[in-house]
Amino acid sequence: MIRSWWKPRPTVVQPHAIALPPLPLPTVFAVDGVIRSANPAFRRLLGVNDPIDRPLFSFIADGQEAVAQALAGAQTVPAPVEVDLIAEPGRETRCAARLYFERWAADAGPSGWLIQAVDISDQKELENRIVQSQKMQAVGQLAGGIAHDFNNLLTAMIGYCDLLLQRHRAGDASFADIMQIKQNGNRAAALVRQLLAFSRQQKLEVSQVDISDVLAELSHLLRRLIGQGIELELHHGRDLGLVRVDAGQLEQVIINLAVNARDAMPNGGRLTIATMIETVKFARRMGHETMAPGDYVVISVTDTGSGMPPDVQARIFEPFFTTKPVGSGTGLGLSTVYGIVRQTGGFIKVDSTIGVGTTFTIYLPRVAPLEEPQAVPVSREKAPTEMAAPDAAGGGRGAILLVEDEDPVRAFAARTLRSKGYHVTEAQSAEAALDLVRGGLTRPDLLITDVVMPGMDGPSMVREIWHSFPGLPVICVSGHADGDLREQLTALGDIAFLQKPFSLKQLAAKVAERMPGQG
Repeated sequence: MIRSWWKPRPTVVQPHAIALPPLPLPTVFAVDGVIRSANPAFRRLLGVNDPIDRPLFSFIADGQEAVAQALAGAQTVPAPVEVDLIAEPGRETRCAARLYFERWAADAGPSGWLIQAVDISDQKELENRIVQSQKMQAVGQLAGGIAHDFNNLLTAMIGYCDLLLQRHRAGDASFADIMQIKQNGNRAAALVRQLLAFSRQQKLEVSQVDISDVLAELSHLLRRLIGQGIELELHHGRDLGLVRVDAGQLEQVIINLAVNARDAMPNGGRLTIATMIETVKFARRMGHETMAPGDYVVISVTDTGSGMPPDVQARIFEPFFTTKPVGSGTGLGLSTVYGIVRQTGGFIKVDSTIGVGTTFTIYLPRVAPLEEPQAVPVSREKAPTEMAAPDAAGGGRGAILLVEDEDPVRAFAARTLRSKGYHVTEAQSAEAALDLVRGGLTRPDLLITDVVMPGMDGPSMVREIWHSFPGLPVICVSGHADGDLREQLTALGDIAFLQKPFSLKQLAAKVAERMPGQG
């Protein structure tokens, strides 16, 4: 609390202003809610020249009720109040301030309130950044957990559809119904992948990529996506260099931004995608993140659409937040973009003006070329929805130890593998699998295990089993793997990974690839 440290002294009273003591803080003297005097610091704070005889509340945008209660109370020094100050009614907030009150009366003048303001704008902005960061982190953790559970359910749903389709071929009365169930299961799987992207828990295939190649590959697809009423312009920067990203995920980022731009221009317009190099010399605040100095490849996606107000821009990357009508969007498109960019080590910001348009700007760290093959952009026009199994119609031979705690997933996987000719031993937990091994289980040809299980996790179990069966080939499957478990999988060495939900063909293909003598 700030108390006055001065004693009243004789002052010359002007017709409309009362001389104030030399206080360093922005200060006003108000009588019956009207400002009778203001010091230069207050005028500078709000950028006003003559606040005299204006109502005190004309400078307060938020917090008027709390201020009124403080002034109406019987306390000589009421508790401070936090408010938003403005220069004119209806104008944007000038600053956030904490107001301190003290009853005061000048010599030969009226009694009223001496009100001092402390600018807390930076403090409030920091608090908001922390709250927003914590909220995004909490939602990300929730999304990752939900994705894990849903992927287990979807693996069983899609898998049993595949088993039914082996008996009900095209032309069968049930074929269309089964396909409809499977297609909706795949749509649900796509939503789960978006949740994983936002929570930054998806598995990325990172390599060195030339952004110009990615955009060139996407240009035809983008023109079809945005329609004939929107003009597409591509401006490629020179000597961009390389970035380390997952090429397929980067394409998804560009597609999502293009679709979002298309929806903002229902009457047509122009979509401009440009690239350039930018050298950041000093740390820069980027939304709720801080971007380190360095060289960045910059991708800007600009539309001439309706634009967004500041309150929408502040929430645009939140999952499930959407301005579209109910049923027109999931609210996950831009949150997916945010998650992919941040997981890649990049940054993204949005600038928008109502009636002018919106620009999303992506910053990706530029890297020096390495002696490794560059990623070839995946064409979304020709990308298969499923991986074809080698010799899918043929049978397999070999013994497999299958470890999966979800009964429906384990049952589907075991049934699929047995139908392919493999001998399958099932275990519903890591501990049960170790009991089988210690109980004299004949060495299998392949181990398939879930990553996240109650009790011992998959990577820990693999280490134990390798003591008994050195060099045993392993396939790890998971709906998601957090950072620690991903690091454990990488540290273990040559382990194949199969992302849930997977289809019958994907499982058969991965097993054929890893089974000794068949890959």
